[in-house]
Amino acid sequence: MSEVATRELMAQRFRSFLPVVVDMETGGFNAQGDAILEIAAVTLTMDPEGNLMPDATYAYHVNPFEGANVEQSALDFTGIRLDDPLRQQVAVSEAEALGEIFRPVRKALKANGCTRAVLVGHNAAFDHGFLNAAVERCGVKRNPFHPFSSFDTASLAGLVYGQTVLARACRAAGIAFDNGEAHSARYDTERTAELFCAMVNRYKDLGGWQLAQREQGMDEEA
Repeated sequence: MSEVATRELMAQRFRSFLPVVVDMETGGFNAQGDAILEIAAVTLTMDPEGNLMPDATYAYHVNPFEGANVEQSALDFTGIRLDDPLRQQVAVSEAEALGEIFRPVRKALKANGCTRAVLVGHNAAFDHGFLNAAVERCGVKRNPFHPFSSFDTASLAGLVYGQTVLARACRAAGIAFDNGEAHSARYDTERTAELFCAMVNRYKDLGGWQLAQREQGMDEEA
């Protein structure tokens, strides 16, 4: 299958939307007032057989925005140390982190012939709320993500595997999960991406998304 045909498959699979996996570590549960401390995103791609795969990872430590709240309980849970010298050397502002992630997302949209990115997250409403709040705070004019649509891997994993906790869902899918690495935005995003791809591909293999029919339709249109 040609590169153009594979590109069309991705665009067709999600109605011209491109799933992008996102995870954040935050200073609490209030998207309006609590800080984003880490953000990571994984773009996805598709092989000629229509299998979804993780592509590239983008991950950043984020400095709390001015006036942001950070709960000590959140730091205890994530293990993030705001005074860590290594973190302080690499942490960026919220606006810079969004810019560094949105640029490759826009590039991926163009490469896959898609019109809008859709956030994929484990308990996606949480990450989506923080993303939208950050976009508003930073005055981002061209947010590539759909403002309210998302794919929630917690719900999907509950349906497919009977598990809603990320670690348990990954293990049910045959994906290795290290609890010692969990609650890092990069690690959780990469595992969530693997989990989402596994569920989408399993559905395809069971006949839920008929690749052969799609290919036939494309040939007829050509």
